[in-house]
Amino acid sequence: MDLQRYLEDVTARDWQASDPGEDGPVRLAMVGLGWWVREKSIPAVAQSDFCETRVLVSRDTADARALAHEIDAAVGISGEEYHDGVATDEYDAVYVCTPNATHLPYVETAADLGKDVLCEKPMEASVDRAERMVDAVGGSASRLMVAYRMHTEPAVRRVVDLLDDGLLGDPVAVHGHMSQPLLSMIPDPDQWRLDPDMAGPGASVTDIGLYPLNTARFVLDSDPVAVQASMDADGEAFAAVPDERAAFTLDFGDGVYATCTASQAAAQSSHLEVIGTEGTARVDPAFFPDQARRLSVTRAKTTVDTTFDQVDQMEEEFDYFADCLLADRDFSADGDHALVDMRAIEAIYEAGETGERVEL
Repeated sequence: MDLQRYLEDVTARDWQASDPGEDGPVRLAMVGLGWWVREKSIPAVAQSDFCETRVLVSRDTADARALAHEIDAAVGISGEEYHDGVATDEYDAVYVCTPNATHLPYVETAADLGKDVLCEKPMEASVDRAERMVDAVGGSASRLMVAYRMHTEPAVRRVVDLLDDGLLGDPVAVHGHMSQPLLSMIPDPDQWRLDPDMAGPGASVTDIGLYPLNTARFVLDSDPVAVQASMDADGEAFAAVPDERAAFTLDFGDGVYATCTASQAAAQSSHLEVIGTEGTARVDPAFFPDQARRLSVTRAKTTVDTTFDQVDQMEEEFDYFADCLLADRDFSADGDHALVDMRAIEAIYEAGETGERVEL
């Protein structure tokens, strides 16, 4: 096996099944006009092969209209107008990027209107609300995908190939980490990410610990059966949440474990490492969107390092969503898939509070 050739022989967009020139584009309504949508989502769709932004939805109608004019979208409307069904002829699908605890009503309306949905992760602020979201979509003609960028990240997909082709042997362990200095990035201690009523049960696991959690599930193609966790918070801004820092272990059964750490009050850092019986694969950096990926694979006495030109993760995610719709095929991360994460997250916080192993 020529490991170097194997790693370099990557098919770009190996998930693509439709022809955007013949089948697209999918017209989007974007709900929520925060910094992520303005700086990441809208520019990504502008470069997209499969999508276009047609409608902008915001609590501030004037802001939605001004931005719609700026990017040459069809119309900007208020949240109330969206729920009332205004401009439904202008869009085919909805992208929801609002605080976690507000996702549900926008998805319910999309389901009522028969529109497909791409919802940011985590899908909601609690398991109960996430289950209601899945039920709403399941009782309609709509389809729901939850926005896990790593599912289309080429370096991560190559790790999946390594496991599927047996080049790492049987998986034994996954190590994952993600951290960032949240208050340096957004210097507001009253922001919604630190408010359990808006974000969910915590800050670090809910927002960024979800990356190693879900990516471990994705590369292993397996779901955890139990969790253990430790966490603490002593910074003043983190007074309402238990996890300024967190460490948790996911038990996948059959002796396979994922050990993950996350912090909203540390230097920006991320990695994902998979250890098998015959080799290892490490992606470093792993989870942040604006860094080129380095994949290091060791098998027997050979180590090969490969750098992947960084794709626009949001463009890939939007195009994957649209491609699945156009080709009428299943998402890798539908509502049922995301519910597993929601249940694991709540179990992690329970384990962190009790110090006990929590079964899933």
